[in-house]
Amino acid sequence: MVLTKEEEAFIRRKHEHTLKLRNEYLKQSSNPFRHGTGEGGTVFDAGLARFQAMRVSNYEHFKPTGKSFRTGLFAVVLPIAIYAWALKSERDGREEKYRTGQVAYKDRQFKFI
Repeated sequence: MVLTKEEEAFIRRKHEHTLKLRNEYLKQSSNPFRHGTGEGGTVFDAGLARFQAMRVSNYEHFKPTGKSFRTGLFAVVLPIAIYAWALKSERDGREEKYRTGQVAYKDRQFKFI
């Protein structure tokens, strides 16, 4: 695979940035005097803090669209409605067989004896 000069430079910059972050983490996590700073036992990660803040404020920035409506409809409402309809029709059919005498009491699934 042939990379252009820009792609090579980008990969090199990304690798250098990763190494810089890794070295900083190792430096902070292996500092024996860390308890004196009052930071606690974990290293503060700004990226993780931003991600968690984004997850918490996700609902504040939600904008209802047609796509989100369809997603909610097809993922939540329709499966529940279809399952309820199937359950009711199956139970109604079984009840009809019981009431017309097509199934003897001893052959029923649920009985009081």
